[in-house]
Amino acid sequence: MNNHILSVGTSNPGPPVSQQQIAAFMKLAHGLDHEENRKLQFVYRQTGIHNRYSVIDDFRHLDVEKFSFFPQDPSFEPFPSTKKRMGLFQMKAMDLAMMAIRECLEKGSISTAEVTHIVLVSCTGMFAPGLELEIIHQMGFSSDVERYAIHFMGCYAAFNAIRLADRICDSDPKAKVLIISVELCTIHFQKDYTEDNLLANAIFGDGAAAALVSRQESGLKIKDYNSRVFREGEQDMAWGIGDFGFEMKLSKYVPELLQKGLGEIMAFLESKFGISKIRNFAIHPGGKQILAKVEEAFGIQSLSNRYSHEVLKDFGNMSSATILFVLKKWLENPAAKGDILAMGFGPGLTLETLLLEA
Repeated sequence: MNNHILSVGTSNPGPPVSQQQIAAFMKLAHGLDHEENRKLQFVYRQTGIHNRYSVIDDFRHLDVEKFSFFPQDPSFEPFPSTKKRMGLFQMKAMDLAMMAIRECLEKGSISTAEVTHIVLVSCTGMFAPGLELEIIHQMGFSSDVERYAIHFMGCYAAFNAIRLADRICDSDPKAKVLIISVELCTIHFQKDYTEDNLLANAIFGDGAAAALVSRQESGLKIKDYNSRVFREGEQDMAWGIGDFGFEMKLSKYVPELLQKGLGEIMAFLESKFGISKIRNFAIHPGGKQILAKVEEAFGIQSLSNRYSHEVLKDFGNMSSATILFVLKKWLENPAAKGDILAMGFGPGLTLETLLLEA
């Protein structure tokens, strides 16, 4: 493993929308009375999120007559179909992807013609021939670039993409692999007032990120990784396709399940990664409680995991793209030295661990 993450580029559909504004929109969308609205406001205040981004401008408005995606009706009916939401993904994903890619390639000092492999990651939208083909055609990548797509794996999917890129570079030392994650989580907003929807609507945002991996010795060295599934949490985090968008199953017990699972494999993690000697962490900011429980399990201070907290505060959870936002901050910190342990979580309940060195 002599491969490195050379550069990371990111993008969001701006400007940001404040968490308070989104909470006000959700009160309208759910049709909440005063008491239920108090509960919703409490949940939103506890998220640790200040701003999020969305390709849907409607979240900025409380006047339904200003809506352009949702129906201009207080009932939000007819609610947008999955087909309409996938059409919005196809319309909006390309611009976000290109912004992230341009920043990534510029920082990595390579051209599109030099990229040998493309790995597209998304769990919030898909179509064929595919976003990666549109990127190839519009941005001038070589017509014989190898391409792969990782769909529907959830928040941990970027870890799989990095592992794939590492193996590609091992097999071909001249390879330059571009990972592209595009997640438009907010297009799957659900208006039924359930616990799952309340939690999902409170934390997810939209963003894209691109990362360049090659044998070149610069940036973050990929040292080791591990994948683990905890069957006990299989029903507590799930992602399905419904008639009105993708439907999230997100139990409030996920943080406790993660903490329990980490406790069960702590000895293994110590022997494999030497966690007790690591001072820098990049934990997927799936939520404030997830960060707290993971930090408690490892006995670390939030300062050691500070960039995860910063990304959560400024962007929310952007599914698979989120960890690349966090790694970008570590990559661009000139004072960062030594090992960085990154972790991601998702449906399964799946735990992905990645050891990097700055």
